Order: sequence, then C-alpha cells, then structure tokens
Amino acid sequence: MRTAYSVETVRAAEAELMARLPEGALMQRAAAGLAAACAALLGRVYGARVVLLVGSGDNGGDALYAGARLARRGAGVAAVLLGARAHEGALAALLGAGGRVADDPFEVLAVADLVMDGVTGIGGRGGLRPDTVPVVRAARGSNAAVVAVDLPSGVEADTGEVRGEALHADATVTFGTYKPGLLIDPAREYAGTVRLVGIGLEDHLPSVPDLEALQHEDVAWLLPAPAAESDKYRRGVVGVVAGSARYPGAAVLSVAGALRGGSGAVRYVGPAADAVIARFPETLVHRGPPAKAGRVQAWVVGPGIGDDAEVVGEVLDSDVPVLVDADGLRLLDAAAVRDRGAPTLLTPHAGEAAALLGVAREEVESARLASVRELASRYGATVLLKGSTTLVAAPDDGRSPVRVNPMGTPWLATAGSGDVLSGLAGSLMAAGLDARDAGSAAAYLHGLAARHAASRGTPITAYEVAAALPAAWRDVHD
Repeated sequence: MRTAYSVETVRAAEAELMARLPEGALMQRAAAGLAAACAALLGRVYGARVVLLVGSGDNGGDALYAGARLARRGAGVAAVLLGARAHEGALAALLGAGGRVADDPFEVLAVADLVMDGVTGIGGRGGLRPDTVPVVRAARGSNAAVVAVDLPSGVEADTGEVRGEALHADATVTFGTYKPGLLIDPAREYAGTVRLVGIGLEDHLPSVPDLEALQHEDVAWLLPAPAAESDKYRRGVVGVVAGSARYPGAAVLSVAGALRGGSGAVRYVGPAADAVIARFPETLVHRGPPAKAGRVQAWVVGPGIGDDAEVVGEVLDSDVPVLVDADGLRLLDAAAVRDRGAPTLLTPHAGEAAALLGVAREEVESARLASVRELASRYGATVLLKGSTTLVAAPDDGRSPVRVNPMGTPWLATAGSGDVLSGLAGSLMAAGLDARDAGSAAAYLHGLAARHAASRGTPITAYEVAAALPAAWRDVHD
C-alpha cells in the first residue's frame, strides 16, 4: 500500500529526524537519492548537460547538492537561481565540484539534457511567481527530461490543487513519503513517473496516513472467498434497483457488475426484468416494490431509474447497507441518509458531487480531496468520488485515510461504466465488506478490468469492462 502524509506531518517528522542527525545529513540523503535517480534517467552522466532551477527553499538545496554529485561524475551542471537567495552550503558544493551559475537561463535550457525543478517545495501555494514562468516554460519546451524535486513546482502538496502556472515534470523524485498532491488530480498529471526515495523518515511518521492507495495484494486480501460451508445466501444477496423503460441498459449493466462482485446471488427489482433475465438468467427478478422482493444484505439503487424518488426513499428506509448512484443521487434526501442506521455509499461523478454540494463542477474538479471529505461529512455517508483519480472517504472526520484509486484509465469514460461499478461495489458490500473497503476494492477492480479490456488500444464498452472483471479478480491474486 502506498501512503501519503500532509505537509504538517512531514515537517514534524523531518524535524524529529533532523534532531537526531548531524546538521545537513537529511538534505544529503535526499540529494544522493535525487542524483542517483537523475543518473539513471540520463544513462550516461559524463558529458551530460544538466540545468538546475533553484529556488530559495530546501528543494533548491537538494537540487544544488544533487547537481554537485553529478558534476563530480563529469556532467556539465549550470544553476539558474530563481529565488531571493540560494542555500549557501549547497551552492558552494556545486561550485566546488565544477558547476556554475548560468548568466542566461534560456541559453543553457536550450541545450540541456536534464532539468531539475527545485523552484518551490511542499510549502508552495498559488502557482509559480510570474517572473519564474518564462523560465519554467522554456524548460518544458526544451528537449530535456524534467525531474521535479519532491513535488512539481506550482502544485499544492496537501490538496492536489493547481491554482496557477505549474511545471509539468516527466518524473518526480519525492523523499520519505508520498504527498497527497502526487496521487490526486489535477496535480498528479504534473508529476509524471513518481519515484519514492527513502531518507529514514518512515519511523517518524504516524501509523495512520492522510491518504492511501491500495495495491494488488491489499485488494486481494479484501476480496471475499467462499468457504466450504457457503451457500448462495451465506455469501450474501445484493438487491439492484436500476433501469426503466427508457434506460433498461442501466439495469443490465448494474447486474453485470453485481454478478461478478463475490456475492452469492443478485436480486433485481424494477421494470427492466425482461431485459435482465434475457442476458443473465441466473438473476432473481421481481417487479417490485423492493420491500416485497425478498431479503438482501445490501441494496444498489439509482442507475437509470428516472424520477422515481419513492423507490429511493424505500431503499434508504431499509436496515442494510445501501449504495446510491446516478439518478438516485439526484433524488436523494440528505436527512434520510444522515438518519440511517446502516452504512450508505454514495458514488457521484464530479457533476453529481457539485449538485450535492451546491457548487460549480469546476470547484469539485479542482479540489477533489476537499470535495470528497466535505460530502462524506455533510451526508454522513461513505463517498466514492469518480474521476481520473477516484477517491473514497468515510464519514469519520478524518480518522480513516482517504483512499485514492491508481488503476483508472481514460477508456473508462464511456456510457454505462459507472453502472457496472455500482453493481460491483454493492455486491462486495453484500458479501460482507464495509462501505469504504467495498468502494475501494470495486474502484480498483473496475479500473484494472478496463485496462484488460482496452489492452489492444481500442475503444471499449461498459459491458466489456464487466466481462473483464474475472480477469482483474485473477490478476490481483497472482
């Protein structure tokens, strides 16, 4: 599992570690890892032309010390000083190793093989200063590989927001731990490939991070597996309330996801029973209402139901976990969600989240972490915010880390893919996972299935994503 910590937590851990080390040792550790990563990117260090973009903070010092190490290996290293001051000891080390300060930043950038971005660090706010923008643009427009030091300059470490001009890196070398902005869009898109360099910080960080990203082994551990005494009811039954005369496909796709989510049976309730049973004869179907359809261990309600607010209310009145998606979110009664005794999982995309919060969609897209936390708090529900980086937040005032899904692919931007995700997550809840784990595991499998389906580089359909879920399930166990 990858974990990320806030700026405040990282600084406290660094201060604790630095108190136990000789002066400057922590920066030297970071510089050594940074230099090694840059050398690997260059392939051949001797004769390479390296440009350091140096700000006033510790990131600038890291870049200068790393540049000194490369200069001692034969690289031609030039520093572009962009801050009011530069780290004195690091600058002296660079000059002592044969590096230099550039008189004309654009001249050295035009011929650079590699550029280190040490302009701003984890404390940066509000984008780059106007006077640094032309230099950063020249770096990005050159043929050089651009490596960000700890975090791309101009992005915000804690939130993943990009409030102004920022540097697009090809790679980021981060120290000690991931920062939330390296895992959450839009900032994640600026980071390129991220490499974590250990500097001894791990033992000084809290056990509970601010953000975590599941990996294959974490998802494999969460996924349900039948025991010898299992039957279809012991494995859990998920009820799916989806579809309408206008949108029967939403029912079919939700059921497709649910059938591949580990529960023992899927009970469909709604007007699209004929379409569902024609595609999936193993489904238990009922015309409704949900209260008369039979016992379930979790409900999924909303995809393609149109304006049937009554059925949403009936499902929310149940005493089992409920997932609400799509049309169900539009018809949601916030008080009814907050008053539920059983868990609720809401799965909005950015537009639906904006409507639930009463803000513009752009505000949600630019501040995804803050938005998912606010939704979870306001509705007293676990929230899965869909998008290029899917986030899952529990309604526990930050006691549980927000989870970010790293497995998404742009090919998932296709009609009906969210219906598959809803069915899958609901099935996992019926099989016994709590809302946070079900949403996290479902988002991971959903993204991985889409990657399998799109492996030939061709457009995919939502049904193909559902069909690839068994391959994704096998993949995380291999």
